Amino acid sequence: MPYEHPPSPVAPTATSRLWTAGASGVAVVVMAVLAVMKPELAGWLAAGAAAVILATWLVNRTPPTPVDISDLDGGVVDLGPDAALLGDVFEALDDPLFIISGGEADDIAGRRIALANAAARDLFRLGGTGAGLLVSVIREPRVLEAVDEALFDGVPAAVDYLGGGAQERHWRAMIRPLPARQAHDWGGGALALLALRDETDVRRMEKMRVDFLANASHELRTPLASLSGFIETLKGHAKDDPKARDKFLDIMAVQADRMRRLVADLLSLSRIELNEHIAPLGRVNLARATADVVDAVSVISRERQVTIQADLPHGGAAVIGDRDEIAQVVQNLIDNALKYSSAGGAIEVGIEIDRTLDEAMAARMADGNRLSLATPDREAGQRYAVVTVQDHGPGMAREHLPRLTERFYRVEGQKSGDRQGTGLGLAIVRHIIIRHRGGLSVDSAPGQGAIFAACFPLAPTSEG
Repeated sequence: MPYEHPPSPVAPTATSRLWTAGASGVAVVVMAVLAVMKPELAGWLAAGAAAVILATWLVNRTPPTPVDISDLDGGVVDLGPDAALLGDVFEALDDPLFIISGGEADDIAGRRIALANAAARDLFRLGGTGAGLLVSVIREPRVLEAVDEALFDGVPAAVDYLGGGAQERHWRAMIRPLPARQAHDWGGGALALLALRDETDVRRMEKMRVDFLANASHELRTPLASLSGFIETLKGHAKDDPKARDKFLDIMAVQADRMRRLVADLLSLSRIELNEHIAPLGRVNLARATADVVDAVSVISRERQVTIQADLPHGGAAVIGDRDEIAQVVQNLIDNALKYSSAGGAIEVGIEIDRTLDEAMAARMADGNRLSLATPDREAGQRYAVVTVQDHGPGMAREHLPRLTERFYRVEGQKSGDRQGTGLGLAIVRHIIIRHRGGLSVDSAPGQGAIFAACFPLAPTSEG
């Protein structure tokens, strides 16, 4: 049966309005006269006049039409003249909102989504009003328990949880019980409001700050200690020895350059992590970006007597992404290959186009060990372009592969050339790949070198 509202106030008649307005007018005039005669009472009399005017408005206003919550047949509640406005507000809110219907307390499958706003429908890809089983949309046990407590115990709650998928999303779920008089006509017992707030940016910024301070303080300690030691030496007995002075200054320049690159990589990694959940929307020619990187590193490769052989498609391959970040992926992979290539060696860089996800992440070394370092969420019909970088260095045993993208991880016993890296190159690659909704894999075996493959989603054709 429909909800019965308390009796509405009686609407004022024209006569009552006239008498009330006249009386309030006389009262205001009297207060004005007193204010002239007694200036010290002006403040109090002005407040009194305002009160009289407000009371007159309250008496004369027409009472609002009572809200009529009628029987709910199609998931719609009649909220009277404010229904359209409230519906627009509900739809326009950026935070995903659900109205949950409880059903029976001992029936877990009875928790249903009675209504969802546009943000919730877009996030969980729901159709229509979003009605359906709650457990099919949110599977976090703590959130489901908090919903039950709100529905059947009337206890509000807030739960922080980590969303699934390749891109981590930090959510705060706020659950509030709704009044029983509203639940009466929804045909499902108790009701609760479930609101989700995306706190990914806040958590990422805090993590970025903590990680930057921890990594910077740890990794900068060694070069700083080295610089301090050489400065003390130069201030002492070496200051009059030109040969020793030049040697120490060269070492100090190398350490200072290492610190510069380390700070730059830490800032780059922090920035990428901060925006990791926001997919880029640009259109990038992967072949052209790769060719530019190969040209840029050709000077270093010639110095190390390493040949870079690039097999790139003439027509190019348009992918979705940020050009600078994609170029950074290719450069980091080539730099990594250069470090472990000996003089006279070669590096092969290639691009494969129009691959399925399984083809893009397939093994590329017959007798090697393969590991996926980043795998995108599977989307129907999505095709990929893959850039591969192969070196013929010492290779790696299987136990090292899972840790390759860890910050500052280095394979023990391997020489990486004269120019030491910062240990952040592959970590940066992985986070850029994740942001681009792509994939990263490695094939390697001791004595056989390594093949890194990074795949990016193909951009839709201009006709599509």
